Amino acid sequence: MAVTVDNTDDLTRAPGASVTPDTLPNDLDITDLVVGGGAEAGPRDTVQVQYQGIRVSDGGEFDSSWTRGGAPVEFPLSGVIDGFKLGISGMREGGRRILVVPPHQGYGARGVPPVIPANAHLVFVVDLVKVN
Repeated sequence: MAVTVDNTDDLTRAPGASVTPDTLPNDLDITDLVVGGGAEAGPRDTVQVQYQGIRVSDGGEFDSSWTRGGAPVEFPLSGVIDGFKLGISGMREGGRRILVVPPHQGYGARGVPPVIPANAHLVFVVDLVKVN
């Protein structure tokens, strides 16, 4: 699978990611675009992030903090899908990372109708703003 990010390193702007599906990973795939230098996120931390979420099936954006006002979103990693929790854990503040999340580490067979279909592979481009 190819993930193209128009803006790879300016964390003050949306990443502008797009997806070209071919082979899909069976497990979480993590690619660092920018390695941050700040505090490291752990699986029990609360984090502030900017992100863009894309359905692999049609390349459509299903959610983005950038288009919902542009402010970082805060949440505990213990309360999100496994792909997000595992993908952000180990990331450092100031980093930008691509997460390719397979269904079993995302929303699985239930999906989130009508936005995310059942058994969907998802791509997230995540900027870690702050670890609390």
